[in-house]
Amino acid sequence: MTTKLFANLPVKDLDKTIKFFTHLGFTFNPQFTDENATCMIIGKDSFVMLLVEKFFKTFTNKEICDATTDTEVILALSAENREQVDNMITKVNEAGGREYMKSQDYGWMYHRGFEDINGHIWEIVYMDESSIPK
Repeated sequence: MTTKLFANLPVKDLDKTIKFFTHLGFTFNPQFTDENATCMIIGKDSFVMLLVEKFFKTFTNKEICDATTDTEVILALSAENREQVDNMITKVNEAGGREYMKSQDYGWMYHRGFEDINGHIWEIVYMDESSIPK
């Protein structure tokens, strides 16, 4: 079965959030972008809908988690190599995010984590599958 993934995240300031992720190299689908939301393109079949909190609340009866104090989800993105992992963290810091987890190096897997400007946790992971211990 082929399927697409659309993760939905609440954001406080859509314009600042778009600027943050643009600095990291992400692009957005203008067909799904207005004053309430944008569709950030992760890959061919992976997207993150960034929704202004007021609009996000129209999709749920539950309270929105304060991602700056509580963890709601950890989003992990793959990288092509270790340098791409490190470069992403550099861009995160330049754009106003913060690294929340220093590098973890297992030989076959290398990753680092950051919080975006809304407090959502992301990980950037490089895996050399040919080196995974048996």
